[in-house]
Amino acid sequence: MYGRAFSSAVLGIDAYLMEVEVDLSPGMPAFMIVGLPDTTVKESRDRVKAALTNSGFYFPAKKITINLAPADVPKEGSGLDLPMAIAILAASGQVVSQNLEHYVFLGELALDGQVRPVRGVLPIAAQMRKDKIERLIVPQANASEAAVVKGINVHGVETLVEVVEALNGQRELAIHQVNADAAFEKASHYEVDMSDVKGQEHAKRALEVAAAGGHNLLMIGPPGSGKTMLARRLPTVLPKMTFEEALETSKIWSIAGKMNPGEALIARRPFRSPHHTISDAGLVGGGRSPMPGEVSMTHNGVLFLDELPEFNRSVLEVLRQPLEDGRVTISRVAATITYPSRFMLVAASNPCPCGYLGHPTKECRCAPMQIERYMGRISGPLMDRIDMHLEVPAVKLDAIESPPTGERSETIRERVQRARDMQSNRFHNRSIFCNAHMTRSDVEKHCRLDDSSRAMLRTAMESLGFSARAYDRILKVARTIADLDGGDGIQPHHVGEAIQYRGLDRKLWLR
Repeated sequence: MYGRAFSSAVLGIDAYLMEVEVDLSPGMPAFMIVGLPDTTVKESRDRVKAALTNSGFYFPAKKITINLAPADVPKEGSGLDLPMAIAILAASGQVVSQNLEHYVFLGELALDGQVRPVRGVLPIAAQMRKDKIERLIVPQANASEAAVVKGINVHGVETLVEVVEALNGQRELAIHQVNADAAFEKASHYEVDMSDVKGQEHAKRALEVAAAGGHNLLMIGPPGSGKTMLARRLPTVLPKMTFEEALETSKIWSIAGKMNPGEALIARRPFRSPHHTISDAGLVGGGRSPMPGEVSMTHNGVLFLDELPEFNRSVLEVLRQPLEDGRVTISRVAATITYPSRFMLVAASNPCPCGYLGHPTKECRCAPMQIERYMGRISGPLMDRIDMHLEVPAVKLDAIESPPTGERSETIRERVQRARDMQSNRFHNRSIFCNAHMTRSDVEKHCRLDDSSRAMLRTAMESLGFSARAYDRILKVARTIADLDGGDGIQPHHVGEAIQYRGLDRKLWLR
């Protein structure tokens, strides 16, 4: 006897259709799964058998062979429990098999027949739309994220019995629907606001420039100066996510299993702040079956690395590819996976090991060699990918005691959005999304200077000892500042402000 049900699995951020074939043959009772299953998939036989029996169905006392096709692709995860159970029921005549051609099944089975949530439902739903498959049956907790994809009917279920009764025409499964507009409206409201920050007006201006051009930023200042507070408010001034950005980011979160139960979409720009003890694999992804790391979880958002010199040097070095290419490639014996990782890097550091170099009231206890060694933990290639260096001094008592007077995030975001719109028009039909991603030829084309601006930049290069790599960075930041002003050309005051954001080139920590 033969039965078949359809399921799907994820490879990278894309999914593929899978056939779950079952053969029941005479002989000693046995349960075999073939098609490169991992340990989790192999353990499905015990979950499936218990779920069928405890749900009141007959479990065939025969030799059961399950084939997962395509057989040459490794299978992992618990989402194949439900399609295996349905295929066994179809082969044993307990489910009307003619109805199975129009469904894709996904879900983990509890021993009592409950259907539990699984990872990767959103990319599977998106692939189903491409393959023109009509219906998807998923755990109720995953129904909202699947229903974001229009063009397919998503049915959320809680038990195996519900699925069987629906296939046999004994009940009608409701079509799960979500309101994506409501998700975006809810995401537009933040619990924090840039107006919460007292003082530090120059730092807030720098964050506005960084947001407008997508520039990576390093903040240097003593403990308690507000570096983390500023970084956490950066997403509130970034442009709102488009639906395409939200869908791509949500796919990654779904694959990683980080979507909250009932959550439909990641509609707010992610903000991730890993601890400095994180491993290489934790940051960029990895594992025997490669999974997304922090840089991919932050796709279209902000990655904040606090206490940057405290991170292991090898961990920081793996950031170079995602910062340069906007994606990260993980190679393993079983597969090579590429995840998108286009994000803004915001880092923070103390100016010295004790943290109080340049503090107005506390004395620094560090020797010059210690300070040099401390900041030297940040490699040149990584610094080459950070456009802006910002000194964040200690906040004065008068500013702390005064009421908040700064602009709200919404006001700043409007200016940032106008600047981003100018960049979208400038780089139309290009794989460049903001000024920070410009190539050398783009810089030459879009960052031309008049005589006064060129003279100012030349003077800065010679007198302040700027490195050659700082030259392009200054031009990119100056282009962004000009965009914020709404002008086509770069003026001397734009270049002057951009020069101020190269603090490390001026060795501010040794003053």
